[in-house]
Amino acid sequence: MTQQIQEPELTGVRNFRDVGGLPTSDGRRVATGRLFRSGHLAHATETDAEFLTSLGLHTIFDFRNGADHALEGPDVELPGVRNVNIPLSDPADGREFWRLVRDGDLDQLRSILGDGKAAARMANSYRGIIRTRTAEHSRVVHALAEDSVPALLHCAAGKDRAGLSVAVTLLALGVEREAIVTDYLESNAPHRRYRVRRSSASAEARSPEVMELLAPLFDARAEYLTAAFDTIDEVWGGVDHYLAEGGGGEPGTPDRRGDRRVG
Repeated sequence: MTQQIQEPELTGVRNFRDVGGLPTSDGRRVATGRLFRSGHLAHATETDAEFLTSLGLHTIFDFRNGADHALEGPDVELPGVRNVNIPLSDPADGREFWRLVRDGDLDQLRSILGDGKAAARMANSYRGIIRTRTAEHSRVVHALAEDSVPALLHCAAGKDRAGLSVAVTLLALGVEREAIVTDYLESNAPHRRYRVRRSSASAEARSPEVMELLAPLFDARAEYLTAAFDTIDEVWGGVDHYLAEGGGGEPGTPDRRGDRRVG
């Protein structure tokens, strides 16, 4: 197996990692240095950009939408790398919703996020993305199969939209669901997490109760990805039919080292 890219200490890019090395159901492992995931690259420093360039990337898939770009800005441009924007809906989508997240007082946050509403919103959004974004996921899977690797997949935090797109790719490579969930949960590591933004810097605006109400939006939770997997089973009857009818095909073939390659 090829050596996994050593995880760097990036300054302006969060949640970066090589997805290679994950085990497949046939006893092989996903080839390293072929598929990466991260948060957005809009704030990448010069040193960050130099590291990303050193990966020899062919394509960067950006799943952010127009609102994300307006908030954070476009990705930095890397020489010789193709940038492909495939907007996916944010699991916490909605301008008014995010205004309340950033500006709402405690009573407002309780009304929209309390009593399990925030976690339910996230799980339902994961289900919705799987049901309604089959064309987008198929486009990514086929691009990776054809000529787009090494590739980096990202959204804003690198957790939800990128997490689902990576999960679909890994399913197509034959990676077991448990291993996909384990990789997904790596987004909870303190140095990877997307920073919670609140307009006010007051202690009340970031009180323990406020942060607890916001947590489901910024956590990677196994129940979210499980909801997506359950949707695949319920709607398509399993991964094979989903890939054939929804996600679109098999993006990998074994190479001589016994790795499962992307592309």
